[in-house]
Amino acid sequence: RFTSKEGYLEYIRTLPINQEPEIFGLHANANLTCAINECMAILSTANSMQGTGGSSEGGKSPEQILGEMSAKYLAEIAPPFDTEAAAARYPVDYNESMNTVMNQEMLRFNKLVLRVRASLADIGRAVRGLVVMDANLDEVATGILRNTRPAFWMKVSYPSLKPLSGYVADLVARLDFFAAWEREGHPPTYWISGFYFTQSFLTGQLQNFARKFALPIDMLLWNFKVLARAPQLPAEAPEVGCLVFGLFMDGARWDAMEGVIAESLPKVLSSEIPHIHMTPCESSKDATDRRTLYASPVYKTSERRGTLSTTGHSTNFVMTILLPISKQHSEKHWIKRGVACLTQLDD
Repeated sequence: RFTSKEGYLEYIRTLPINQEPEIFGLHANANLTCAINECMAILSTANSMQGTGGSSEGGKSPEQILGEMSAKYLAEIAPPFDTEAAAARYPVDYNESMNTVMNQEMLRFNKLVLRVRASLADIGRAVRGLVVMDANLDEVATGILRNTRPAFWMKVSYPSLKPLSGYVADLVARLDFFAAWEREGHPPTYWISGFYFTQSFLTGQLQNFARKFALPIDMLLWNFKVLARAPQLPAEAPEVGCLVFGLFMDGARWDAMEGVIAESLPKVLSSEIPHIHMTPCESSKDATDRRTLYASPVYKTSERRGTLSTTGHSTNFVMTILLPISKQHSEKHWIKRGVACLTQLDD
């Protein structure tokens, strides 16, 4: 049958036009992810072509919307942190690097908050005719009307793919996290997604361990244990290491019953991972069996790529965490699935 040209052509005609994702080792949800990405690209293009002027009959004018939304966002975003008071309460301490981490994070967020609040206030004044709209304000105004993140803000911001409304809500949550940290002391569990520069938190934890046990920091590595979902959060921090939360698994899910990575549920693209106990240990004493673990990369956004910053760190990649896998699948299976952990989702 397949020894002639017609035989080959007949067989080729029976092949599907669109290949199923399983052929490439991907989950069936990959089709849904691809469709969503294509749809969002089309909507983004259409949104960029839409003008911001005019108004529908009986509707609000763009100026009214700008005035209301800028005032709303300005009221939601807290003023900058009092870094001098924070530094006085949490001074530089050789045995507690988290003091320095918190103070540095506040400085980073203050730079962003000052720009965001100043531009929102200027938008309100520009709507009332008190100031002239420059290129930066026009960009922010367009972002407010289209619910997109202004590039003027993102130049001093942490990476994010959220729409403007989601970005503001996320920023407010991050500011609340550090405000509670300053007000109530070091938290028993850390929202790892809330850090501007996550690597500073990880390095600070390693420094605490290294100084406590008089070990060289470059000889340390992380061990990970995903905890069972508990009805109540722990009241105290662990004696060794730290508890973190806020990671999402993309391309698979965490099976809390079995304590391993499992296949995604149909039409469920991501799932939150329970609290993780991260424990530093000496690399020479690490007895972890890597054959039963998946080395999952952790990214800040689903873009899964970034650039090297001046510190030598990626602007998107955070670290690699080791998660247990069942005997049913090898690590190669999850590599083909493209499994990774994210600190934030796109919505």
